Amino acid sequence: MCGIIKRFPGVLANDCVDFAVHQGEVHALLGENGAGKSTLMKVLYGLYRPDDGEILLNGEPVQITSPTDAIRFGIGMIHQHFMLVPSLTVAENVALGLPSSRGVITDLDRVSKRITELGKTYGLQVDPRARVWQLSVGQQQRVEIIKALYRGAELLILDEPTAVLTPQEVAEFFQILRQMVKEGHSVIFISHKLQEVLDISDRVTVLRDGAVVGSRLKGTMTKAELARMMVGRDVGFQRNRAPVTPGEVRLSLHDVWARSDRGTDALQGVSLEVRAGEILGLAGVSGNGQRELAQVINGLRPVARGHVQLEGKDTTGVSPVELIAQGLAYIPEERMRDGMIRDFSVAENLILREHATAPFARRGFLDFKAIARVAAGHIVDFNVKTPSQETLAKNLSGGNIQKVILARELSREPRVIVAAQPTRGLDIGATIYVHERLLDERSRSLREEKRHGAAILLISEDLDEILALSDRIAVIYEGRIMDIVPSEEATPERLGLLMAGVTKEV
Repeated sequence: MCGIIKRFPGVLANDCVDFAVHQGEVHALLGENGAGKSTLMKVLYGLYRPDDGEILLNGEPVQITSPTDAIRFGIGMIHQHFMLVPSLTVAENVALGLPSSRGVITDLDRVSKRITELGKTYGLQVDPRARVWQLSVGQQQRVEIIKALYRGAELLILDEPTAVLTPQEVAEFFQILRQMVKEGHSVIFISHKLQEVLDISDRVTVLRDGAVVGSRLKGTMTKAELARMMVGRDVGFQRNRAPVTPGEVRLSLHDVWARSDRGTDALQGVSLEVRAGEILGLAGVSGNGQRELAQVINGLRPVARGHVQLEGKDTTGVSPVELIAQGLAYIPEERMRDGMIRDFSVAENLILREHATAPFARRGFLDFKAIARVAAGHIVDFNVKTPSQETLAKNLSGGNIQKVILARELSREPRVIVAAQPTRGLDIGATIYVHERLLDERSRSLREEKRHGAAILLISEDLDEILALSDRIAVIYEGRIMDIVPSEEATPERLGLLMAGVTKEV
């Protein structure tokens, strides 16, 4: 890609970018949210037309005007925001746009068989008959990877491909990538996990504010240097998790069972407790009941058996509105689907939880002056980067969308916080910010002696995040809690085995 320029109204997304990928290499692309990585890759995949510059494939200029062209040239892309049809099955999504081997008759049986083979080969098992809307975010990402592999991509663009894998599976996945590049495939690897980038990449290119900051070859870069290139300043990787004596039990689950959207047992006898002033991390591979557990606690999914208690009161089956009033905050896994209304403004999204109460409403009418005043304070306090509070939510970057959700949920000083995948897809700067806010809520007792900090259930598939923030770590596998480990006794290897359903090291 030579001299790529891409403009949007008021934004220069790609500023004369040069980016080259050699045959048989893994080339990592790094940058903060809004740095221009996704835009550059969408130009390569034919979703955007560049305003200037050209693309060369095997030394020859090519015109890529659509994803169909990209696929024809052997380019596959797994997007950060999935390009799947929720109402269709996995097999139908994979087959979509491809000719049938039987002419006008569908060949979904053959597609399903090939999906199963790819799943076994790459460790990305998924049911070909399942409808996409029934799958977790991580499982949908697996479908995207299989979709590209099915089309025989020679150049594969991977955006956060390891988010759903255990440490052992990441190692296996990297072996597969290395085998692919040995056979002449090329991989563009986009990740916010700097250690993974160092482990797998032959080269790294860093974008900042739409321009290339620099490139580094394998063995000539460190995590600190890459972070400095990304954000323009030194970045600390250690989190200040001050020692806190946990208080009373604020959230407890006793033998909780719940059904999935497909009618299977997603939770099978889950029991755990979260105390005031502690973070309980819940680790597990995507699709093992985390989504259902968060929904059960927040009153969004019925409990088949068992009890949920909030500060000693039975809240099983209680509505989300009542749970909010009792001091529960929820940072959902799907930011744009469950956490925001895309076509509402930043200010409107900031008051969603309390829009019907004072000071935001009087006698059934919204008080726009009060809304604007509170929204302005939240935007400053939570460092939300937005042109104005009237900007639509869909126009914000992922990091700033998450800051809006944090501002809405944490400004109420909740007593219990359920944070599901709070940093998925965020850059290093936004990730550090989210971590600091959660630790601040946990440690509130250090500043306010009259009460303990919040009880926080952190649901994450990022083991580095779990290990950095958690006081205790629970591991979930197939809807069951395998073990609960104090953070000082936890290692990635031990947690990885538990995440795979292995209770003892062999």
